[in-house]
Amino acid sequence: MRYFGVLVVVAGVFIASILFYRRLSAQTQEAQAEADMARIQKDYLERVGWLRTNPDEASYKEEVGPFFKAYFEQVDAHLDKFKGNKDFDSYIQEVEHKAESGKDDKLAERKATYEYTRKVFDAFRKGRYEPVWTSTDKGMRLDVVSSDVVMVKGTPQVRLQLALWGAQRELKEDGKVKKMVTSATFETAWKLTDAKGKLLGEMRGADPASKIDFPERYIAEFPPQMVLGHYDMDLVPSEVTKMEITFKVSSRSASGGTAAATYLWKLDVPSEWKLGAGEKWEGATEEERSEEEIDPSKAAAKN
Repeated sequence: MRYFGVLVVVAGVFIASILFYRRLSAQTQEAQAEADMARIQKDYLERVGWLRTNPDEASYKEEVGPFFKAYFEQVDAHLDKFKGNKDFDSYIQEVEHKAESGKDDKLAERKATYEYTRKVFDAFRKGRYEPVWTSTDKGMRLDVVSSDVVMVKGTPQVRLQLALWGAQRELKEDGKVKKMVTSATFETAWKLTDAKGKLLGEMRGADPASKIDFPERYIAEFPPQMVLGHYDMDLVPSEVTKMEITFKVSSRSASGGTAAATYLWKLDVPSEWKLGAGEKWEGATEEERSEEEIDPSKAAAKN
């Protein structure tokens, strides 16, 4: 019995050593995983410059698929090596756990934001990313990802889903809390005309709905430095044949400079975007304009 105390101490030291080693190994593994993911994102940011600035829409659309394929091959290899979550649902697991413990009463809202982000993420990852329209200015690229007619509170509307590449952002730390601050302010205007160029209506909008300026918060592997959002546009009168949409995006850098980008999308209005003949354009208001502003042909005749 006189050795019992010694044996207990030895056993305690042995167990403590094992626990310490396991904790140290876990911390080392975590640090290695973070460093490897940082390497992948660094490689991404080094190569994405051309995608963001390529002025040729056709070649951009050809190259964007292989670009994301290469990125996600690295991501998959990283997850295999470090036994990461290949379901990409860690955020949802966390918020559901908080909701079960009574620490989060916004579960439905957070799930909706995650699903919104996940839809774009899956399009990137599975090679289904085919934007309807794209343009580049001031080092930022704006994609109209899709333009489907959807039901919003019982009313059909055109949903213009957007993805902005390359807005300026800065990681700020307040003690142990890290927060990514992204600068991306939108102003958007729609100009509606008939086949002869006569102005039939205009619309304006500020920031898009469901604006997500740090998608990596919801899916850590989301391609960095993107902003997501959408506009829900009312169906337009049947006589509208052409539309010009001007997107203006302002992004301020941490050093104080501001990039003011402008993207102009000119298109023939699809039939599914139009109201039926005789249907009223709800929400329209009237403003006084000169005849020359409304009908360019009259301005030309005066000259």
